Amino acid sequence: MNIKQAKEQIRNTLRAYLDRDALGNPRIPAVRQRPVLLMGPPGIGKTQIMEQIAAEENVGLVSYTITHHTRQSAIGLPFIEKRVYDGVERSVTEYTMSEILGSVYAMMERTGIREGILFLDEINCVSETLAPMMLQFLQCKTFGNQKLPEGWLIVAAGNPPEYNRSVRDFDVVTLDRVKRITVEEDFTVWKEYALRRGLHGAVISYLDLKKENFYRIENSAEGMQFATARGWEDLSEILYAYEALGIAPDTELAVQYIQLPAVARDFTNYYALYNKYREVYHIDDILAGRAPRLTRTEFAAAPFDEKLAVMGLLLSRLSEASRETRRQDALCAALYDTLAGVKARLPEAPAKTLPEILAVRRETLRRASDAGQEDREQKSLRQREINCLEAYEMALAESSADPEGQMDLLRGLFAAETEKREALAGETGRMFESAFAFLEEAVGPSQELVLFVTEITAGFDTSWFVGEFGCDAYFRHNRELLFDETRRSILDRLTKA
Repeated sequence: MNIKQAKEQIRNTLRAYLDRDALGNPRIPAVRQRPVLLMGPPGIGKTQIMEQIAAEENVGLVSYTITHHTRQSAIGLPFIEKRVYDGVERSVTEYTMSEILGSVYAMMERTGIREGILFLDEINCVSETLAPMMLQFLQCKTFGNQKLPEGWLIVAAGNPPEYNRSVRDFDVVTLDRVKRITVEEDFTVWKEYALRRGLHGAVISYLDLKKENFYRIENSAEGMQFATARGWEDLSEILYAYEALGIAPDTELAVQYIQLPAVARDFTNYYALYNKYREVYHIDDILAGRAPRLTRTEFAAAPFDEKLAVMGLLLSRLSEASRETRRQDALCAALYDTLAGVKARLPEAPAKTLPEILAVRRETLRRASDAGQEDREQKSLRQREINCLEAYEMALAESSADPEGQMDLLRGLFAAETEKREALAGETGRMFESAFAFLEEAVGPSQELVLFVTEITAGFDTSWFVGEFGCDAYFRHNRELLFDETRRSILDRLTKA
């Protein structure tokens, strides 16, 4: 299965294990709550889906890479304890708490969250001395005489032997006590994730053209060479940073992330063309509705690969604008809920109410971070809301108005955010219409236009925008596309009849 399907399987497992019957007991007894064994190639997002599940289900996440542990840190240190058996005092060996289990209890103490996921990566690469303890943990959920707290799902991840020479096989006894999920790389699913996360347009459009380079692992005289999903995502991050700093990326940079030199060179050449097309085709002018006529003529005559690159540039800019609008929309919704809470407590002065609400927001952000719920989008929204509320708090501190006057002041500050939302939506809408107008005039009804509509539909932010704010050109072409698909389907059925 792909990583998206694996995420849903693990989420459903967590929900089933945490579910309770009418008497408050676990619906599935703890002894039948099998750990999940997640097997798949490196760099396809196993760790990321753990973070996403924790954030979406509001549970804790404690992560460990097992290869970094010794027998002592995993199971704890032995010490001598006195016990009386049949009236005779004897010395027995006990163990201090495992560092791993101690981290679970510590997280519960810090956050108050009692349920979660214990994620153990590289489980099949443990040392020979630690392997028996890890197998015992998977089977019994204990290290020595210390047990994992109730309400915690164990997810252990590993790589198949073809990707790592140091892995060891699990025996049948262990495999018969786990839920095994095997994951394979899938570009279509990864692209959906990449669009949601806002990965660099050059990375996405390059892999659209060269899907065979998305995930490759090869043996060579120099050793293992590879390109992975993790590598492409990290390369995207450094590209954004270099562009912001005015540093020109080169092959030496690319090969540090895409450790298959031929692919790294190919991408670097494509990246240079990608930036060249940005200038040659006047992308900003196209989206502003003032593209020179010569640009339309050049686009119409360009090879298909070049057209795809240009459309990738247009889609990347539309995605960025849509994402900024969506985030501002989410901020306005969060601020509206907060101010509704302030209003509900009138005639209590907002200058007193707002700091209390702000303290709750800060604590929520801290607890989410301590619980391992590092969803970047959610964290960013919380931080932006806190920044706005801190500005509101300062404005109230400088005001001598009565409670109603303070509320009016907050309404005025909030109105500035909603006006920003409307301005962003208006500008983004004009960019959509301009992009469609350019393509309609340059290539008319064509496979390029069909592809453009399809990519807007597939993109998380672009599809959100047209659904929320509309786009006449998109809906017009989308209806035509659906009509053509229906017509082809009917003709196909008639032909087979």
